[in-house]
Amino acid sequence: MEARDPELKKELDATLHARRELGEDYDSALVESFLEKVEQRLDGTVDRRVRRQLAEQQMSVARGVRPPPQPADPNFGERFGYGIITMILAVPLSAIGVVNAGLPGLIVTWTGIVGVNFVHAAGGFSWSRKRRAKDEGHSEWEE
Repeated sequence: MEARDPELKKELDATLHARRELGEDYDSALVESFLEKVEQRLDGTVDRRVRRQLAEQQMSVARGVRPPPQPADPNFGERFGYGIITMILAVPLSAIGVVNAGLPGLIVTWTGIVGVNFVHAAGGFSWSRKRRAKDEGHSEWEE
């Protein structure tokens, strides 16, 4: 369905013309009717696209071309290792926080641990990104 579908424009004009003739009492019925026509057009467009993609996939399978593999998360090992290291360091940091400040020290310690892990998981810091930028000749802050 194109952005300016002439058939859909005709349907809209007909709906507006019918509204002028019938009055506001039939607004909801006219709108529902027009929306059903729009939905049918969208369904037809989606069906055509899905059929085209399936046909392309079947052709590539018939030709023996493998679909490209889904990329695995390249930073999984880094994130997993970072999480393990922070959990290992959490034990002595928790002890230090409790000994020096009691419960508030423990809360501050764990807030910091969770915050650091959150920033790292959200992509705020990545060793591999810095290393990749350095290898490509960019500064570490570009991207």
